[in-house]
Amino acid sequence: MASTYGKNIRITIFGQSHGPAIGVTMEGLPPGLAVDTDALRAFMARRAPGGSLSTSRKEADEVEFVSGLYRERTCGVPLTALIRNTNIRPQDYENLRLIPRPGHADFTGHVKYAGFEDLSGGGHFSGRLTAPLCVAGALCMQLLEKEKITIGAHIASIGQVCDRMFDPVAVNVNNFTELKKRALPVLDEQQGIKMCAAVEQARAGGNSLGGVIECAAVGLPAGLGDPMMDGLESRISALAFAVPAVKGVEFGSGFAGSALWGSQNNDAFYVQDGHIRTRTNNHGGILGGISSGMPLVFRAAVKPTPSIAHEQESVDLQSMQNVKLCVKGRHDPCIVPRAVPVIEAVAAVALYDAWLEQKKYR
Repeated sequence: MASTYGKNIRITIFGQSHGPAIGVTMEGLPPGLAVDTDALRAFMARRAPGGSLSTSRKEADEVEFVSGLYRERTCGVPLTALIRNTNIRPQDYENLRLIPRPGHADFTGHVKYAGFEDLSGGGHFSGRLTAPLCVAGALCMQLLEKEKITIGAHIASIGQVCDRMFDPVAVNVNNFTELKKRALPVLDEQQGIKMCAAVEQARAGGNSLGGVIECAAVGLPAGLGDPMMDGLESRISALAFAVPAVKGVEFGSGFAGSALWGSQNNDAFYVQDGHIRTRTNNHGGILGGISSGMPLVFRAAVKPTPSIAHEQESVDLQSMQNVKLCVKGRHDPCIVPRAVPVIEAVAAVALYDAWLEQKKYR
């Protein structure tokens, strides 16, 4: 099972949703990094379950470092962090052993691993595994902030309710600071109220909603990334699609840009204070896989939570008969709010890996 990412910093995610623990091993961290545990705890709290719009499963998500730190600083050896699973109910999934849930990886996992897969809570396919990804992302964020590179994200939409978008030219650190103060990370708080109402309506109807998360990185120098296979789009997308619910990624003007004239989509260059900038930012801060020095802007589409209270059609894998299925257990009516820090973590790991690559040439 391939759960490793990166060239210059390598992260390996391990564990299962209802196993004893989940975690991450990070290789390539520089020695001497003093881990800001308060910042890490605050970042993890944004993803943790138990909020008003999330599942009733509550996990503290306390991070336990078991290697890689000495006297509270990284010491050059692989860093391993554990998160103990404390609120597990694997019995909720016994009726699913031979009946795959629509929208989940139950069927494909059963085929791939010949029936030996852990079904409880989705096992290693679960969104629970984004918690250790957030540990890696939080540490990479701390390293990037030392280089004046800052990352932030907001909910662009939930269902049909849309927030306003980041200003792709002028998005800045102050935008990120304000978002982190809000219970729901949106730029327009009135739209946030409407989003909450939409999620509660979905919950009451035994249904779920998806949405879109917009993420930006500011302070990136021009020149990070590579053409073709190791372009910034490729690096970020590869890790974004490791998040179980992500089904689409776009950069800059994205799919909407495909409907524009070239004269509309091209970004004109100009010089300001000795720096080359663009007047618009349809390219999302990336040209030819390489950062342009403009804000990097991308969006990730998050599907509706597949575990819903409605009766659904499925199959019995043993009898090969069509059956009806009612999914039990504790599930988010919408995972978009909790996925915002996860997408920030994706960007942080990918960009720090690219930043380390660039250091080889400077």
